[in-house]
Amino acid sequence: MTSIYEQHLDKNPANYQQLTPITFLERAAAVFPDRTAIIHGKRRISYKDYYARSRQLASALAKHGIGKGDTVSVMLANTPAMLEAHFGVPMTGAVLHSLNTRLDANVLAFQLDHAECKVFITDREYADTVRQALKIAKVKPLVIDFDDLEFPQTGPLLGEIEYEAFIADGDPNFAWSPPDDEWDAISLNYTSGTTGNPKGVVYHHRGATLMGYANVISGEMGKHAVYLWTLPMFHANGWCFPWSVPVQAGTHVCLRWVRANAIYDAIVENEVTHLCGAPIVMATLLNAPDNEKRVIDHQVNFITAAAPPPEAVLAGMADAGFNVTHVYGLTETYGPAVVNEWKGEWDALDASPRVAKKARQGVRYLALEGVSVRDPETMEPVADDAETLGEIMFQGNIVMKGYLKNPEASDDAFEGGWFHSGDLAVMHPDGYIQIRDRSKDIIISGGENISSIEVEDVLYKHNAVQAVAVVAKPDDKWGETPCAFIELKPGATATEDEMIAWCRETLAHFKCPRHVVFVELPKTSTGKIQKFKLRDVARAS
Repeated sequence: MTSIYEQHLDKNPANYQQLTPITFLERAAAVFPDRTAIIHGKRRISYKDYYARSRQLASALAKHGIGKGDTVSVMLANTPAMLEAHFGVPMTGAVLHSLNTRLDANVLAFQLDHAECKVFITDREYADTVRQALKIAKVKPLVIDFDDLEFPQTGPLLGEIEYEAFIADGDPNFAWSPPDDEWDAISLNYTSGTTGNPKGVVYHHRGATLMGYANVISGEMGKHAVYLWTLPMFHANGWCFPWSVPVQAGTHVCLRWVRANAIYDAIVENEVTHLCGAPIVMATLLNAPDNEKRVIDHQVNFITAAAPPPEAVLAGMADAGFNVTHVYGLTETYGPAVVNEWKGEWDALDASPRVAKKARQGVRYLALEGVSVRDPETMEPVADDAETLGEIMFQGNIVMKGYLKNPEASDDAFEGGWFHSGDLAVMHPDGYIQIRDRSKDIIISGGENISSIEVEDVLYKHNAVQAVAVVAKPDDKWGETPCAFIELKPGATATEDEMIAWCRETLAHFKCPRHVVFVELPKTSTGKIQKFKLRDVARAS
């Protein structure tokens, strides 16, 4: 029998709209048109102009045939153009593909081809690498150069038109429409896996919208918050903060390069209230020379991911005026999906138990429906005894749509109705999770994911190498760096410098080993390299 609540109570335009974060900018521009939305050097962009420029970008893209399901790739620093792309591209129904500016030409070319890029907006700073990538790539997109007038770059112009000229041809009153379905793709981000080629993670409008609200709440972002861009916007769309800041009509403070003096200056001069970043950013701030530091007389909320900061770092950050919140997530979960919700009573704990609380990853984000630690074979939750290992799994609207053109990987990731993170953890009795190890051999260095297999593949191509294993080595500055254990062929010789130089010929420098150890590799009876033993050696050395 039909419920009375299902009779004549249907969805209609008056009571149901597809969710999209584009409405955040539309509302901010309508309510606070003259408020500063973006600061970039000496340049100030109001919300009225931010919205108009985003619509101009959308209009110009539409004139070039860009529409639903097309890919617009960007290779941009943390600049106004990147912020405008986060709204202008989805206004057309197209998908924003943000490229990691630290990648090498071969990987960039792979992504451009895999994403079937139609338009490519690229910053002159990266022109040399991009030029190589375009030569390698099979796709031939419309190339648009972004020339940063506030911080001029000297790289050659590669495209047919410059960004400002391109959007000048667009209509600032472009009549964009919400997505036909909030499940429609809004962005594409590639993540390193345990194979050489990265996987394309697809986000939808619904998840991006919900993250907009969740970041504001978990980040304690009040009205007109001032957000400093130390986190690269190409990382999981800047953890969705490009869409979050307009929720509170806040101000984006762009930062082209992460340097201590520039961060301190921006915080003090713009009264920054929030920033995000990997532990390397904290190290940069705390270890800066005195002449680069500034006295901060207001509290700044710093949201960090990756490994939990040591107590000494947390104390140093507090003394410098920062309140640190620890989060955890993956590209596949739109960035942060777990937060270490700090309880006031924990402040009274002695140092050791307080550090133990801080070391935990935490509880689910408000926009996530479920986070669990489960046995990946039985799919049953592990005991909440802080000892039994299981795999962290997620359910909810901030879990990706899936991997682009990779149904097998998507099916594996979603097996059993949960997204499998690949991270091993324990569950504490109070419901807080804590990572113990990474089942995937991913090295997280300065917030960047490095595939150990990708590095190993390069080293295996050296004539002197018989076997190799790359593992993470703890690093005070970067969190982790690659450490290569190499077994040489009989009679062969090689040096550490030679191996590092060999890697640098092929890989982006941040992926290259910083330490090389020549050793007979420990193996099982079947010949499998025992990486867990090498991790112990790397940690101890």
